[in-house]
Amino acid sequence: MDNISIDIKHIAKLARLKIDDSELPRYESEMRDIIGMVNSMPDIEDSLIVDPNNAMELREDKLADDKLSRDVMLSNAPKVVAGCVVVPKVVD
Repeated sequence: MDNISIDIKHIAKLARLKIDDSELPRYESEMRDIIGMVNSMPDIEDSLIVDPNNAMELREDKLADDKLSRDVMLSNAPKVVAGCVVVPKVVD
């Protein structure tokens, strides 16, 4: 697993994070540890995922009291046109 190449700069760019070059080795090491942990997780059988005798109890949906205004939310977007967030084209 040590030969896996992890491009932390690319991941940071996708996540819109700024990471100092001096921190790259630490983040790469931590990412390798996470990947190792996920790879070491045991496989589970499909039949164990859902137990028909113990139905899940869903939480009640509640409205948030501390709603942000549309203007505040759009102020966090990198590009806004006519009140809509502009995203890169992903389908031709």
